[in-house]
Amino acid sequence: MARARLAKWVAAVPMALLALATIYPLLFTANVAGKTRREYILDRFSLAESPSLDNIVGAWTSVGMGTYFVNSVVVVTAAVVLLSLLGSMAGFALSQMRFRGSSVVFLGILAALFIPFQVIMVPLTRIMADIGLIDTYPGLILAYVAQFLPFTVFLMTSYYRTIPAEIVDAARIDGNTLYGVYRRIMLPMGTPALLSVGILNALFCWNDVLIALLMMPSAGHRTLMVGVTSLRGQYSDDIPTFASGVLIAAVPVLLLYLFLQRQIADGVTAGSTKG
Repeated sequence: MARARLAKWVAAVPMALLALATIYPLLFTANVAGKTRREYILDRFSLAESPSLDNIVGAWTSVGMGTYFVNSVVVVTAAVVLLSLLGSMAGFALSQMRFRGSSVVFLGILAALFIPFQVIMVPLTRIMADIGLIDTYPGLILAYVAQFLPFTVFLMTSYYRTIPAEIVDAARIDGNTLYGVYRRIMLPMGTPALLSVGILNALFCWNDVLIALLMMPSAGHRTLMVGVTSLRGQYSDDIPTFASGVLIAAVPVLLLYLFLQRQIADGVTAGSTKG
């Protein structure tokens, strides 16, 4: 009994410290966002004397964080929908359909996972500029799809391979076309993996700075994370306003995880428990 209790404490103490180290920066940022500039200059680590939302409201309206937030929501939503659709269709084809060169295609997708974006960002930017997609929503959405599609296809292919081929064969015998098998069988069965990869892609796109900075150079088209990055230079002497921008960018991601943490875990482990 004593050993079991000691083992629990040995595991619990480091995890508690890790949780504290993770939560403290968010709490510190929220506290700074509630201070005035004078309070922050006098003592940056003390609690706000009279916490206020004035800095957050100012960052949302005057600084333009509201516009950046809408830009991010539009781009991320469209990119995630396209990634989920294309990734699930490609995963179904590579896992359940037998055609010449499928293994080569899958190996090519695996190879694409190891190519850093910095290697392709110059030619990608030139191609986007030549076809007039720089500083447009479709351009940034397509850039996100191109960057994160290999990961999506790999995950969906790995998941769909755990589904017995007999299910697909039975659906074909019942008269379903390939599209019918995908829509009626594979898409519903792939929901856990789709939800998981959709959330991960949403986090990737939401937190991105480099791709958005290259594709959307004008101030009016900035995404939220690019807007937060720009605040560092524009409001270097107004840390509460900068902290408010960081808080606006962090809260949606935190809420997404809090409400969907079970679905994320289920989606990650679903492929290992099938068949």
